[in-house]
Amino acid sequence: MAFSKLKPFINLRRCYTASPLNQNRSIPSNPSSQSNYRKQILLANLLQRYGFPPSSLQHFLSRNTFLSNSDLSETEASLSILLSLKLPQKQLVSLINDCPNVLRPDFLRKWRLPLSESISSSAIKSVLEHSARFGIGPDKFHQCNKVLRGLGFCDSTVSKVLEAFPNVLVMNEFDIRRKVEFLVSIGIPRTDIERFFHIFPEILGIGTESKLKPLLDEFIKIGFSKEEIKKEIFREPRVLGLELGELPRCLELIKSLKCREVIKDEILKEGLFRAGFEVKLRVDCLCKHGLIRRDAFKVVWKEPRVVLYEVEEIEKKIEFLTNRMGFHVNFLADVPKYLGVNLEKQIVPRYNVVEYLRLKGGLGCDVGLKGLIKPSMKRFYNLYVKPYPECERIFGKRREDAGVRKRHPAGLWKLMKPPSHVTTEEDVVNMKSFIGSLA
Repeated sequence: MAFSKLKPFINLRRCYTASPLNQNRSIPSNPSSQSNYRKQILLANLLQRYGFPPSSLQHFLSRNTFLSNSDLSETEASLSILLSLKLPQKQLVSLINDCPNVLRPDFLRKWRLPLSESISSSAIKSVLEHSARFGIGPDKFHQCNKVLRGLGFCDSTVSKVLEAFPNVLVMNEFDIRRKVEFLVSIGIPRTDIERFFHIFPEILGIGTESKLKPLLDEFIKIGFSKEEIKKEIFREPRVLGLELGELPRCLELIKSLKCREVIKDEILKEGLFRAGFEVKLRVDCLCKHGLIRRDAFKVVWKEPRVVLYEVEEIEKKIEFLTNRMGFHVNFLADVPKYLGVNLEKQIVPRYNVVEYLRLKGGLGCDVGLKGLIKPSMKRFYNLYVKPYPECERIFGKRREDAGVRKRHPAGLWKLMKPPSHVTTEEDVVNMKSFIGSLA
């Protein structure tokens, strides 16, 4: 028990004795240095108690020396205030790591009561981080909260706006109401304004004259009617977040697709406008994970089935590619087919088989992403599964008749069989007279 209590101190001591440059700091000679070092240990121990990862403590404390110079009891009081705001541990650690100024006692004391109102923990994190960085006081929060609730917004919508667009704190009431009037002028009913802001609160930061009006003019210039534009904006408010020239490029990509008609029809089943916006969402997803925009468009053009998958599914595939398989996201530019196949049914079983054979030394050469995804199901089975019976269990038992598709459902012949003739008494008499005439 005593050893477990000393473990954080030992870990921190190891951090400071890892290099020769820090050896003098690990064993300070004068009393003031010893006091400083002891304070750093106590501070590190305190942060660990609130969930801070030990591996990043040394770097964090070296970047934020004000914590070492401040009173330890005040730092602990600040952490207690953050905990009283019901922030989850992961969000609390992220907030401290991204914006350590929130631990300044004079900052948190004035924010404790305002943030006790009914807003989500994510909104609290966003407000605190934005306020600490730009020196915004609670009075701005009170004004903003009053304006949003004056528009009829419920708690969840207010939280969503503060979380996604914390810069709303410095907007005045006139600018917010002018944005509402713009939405009403393009056909959004006042009863749906709250829904619009809940889905796309970032519209508050988009200029009406500089961006939104030119964007609507661009939609009309492409060839969409005002009714179509109104319908698409009402259906998906994020349409107004498109950059100028972005939708025409997406539509040009769709028109130049060289794929099976059934895939193209599926992409266009909800209209050309919606298809263009879906392409934009997939391109943004790929760019968010590290691809440059040109390569992202190239991936979507080479593998149009990407548009048919939900963005969440694409993110799962990219996460599996980078975290589990160990490939860089740039490999998608060379093997875009990876995003067009099913993760659970095709990618995971193939990877498990190849990984098993690699660990057992059963592979003559390294199997890259292309060698994993490009072969057909039959070819992959014959190459990597059939020669190794133990891989049948990993890959999943393959039925020999799996490739033979039945032309008709079982029992269909019964429906196609002609009805049997019912023999009547008249038929019996006719048959007897016929047989009698032959005798």
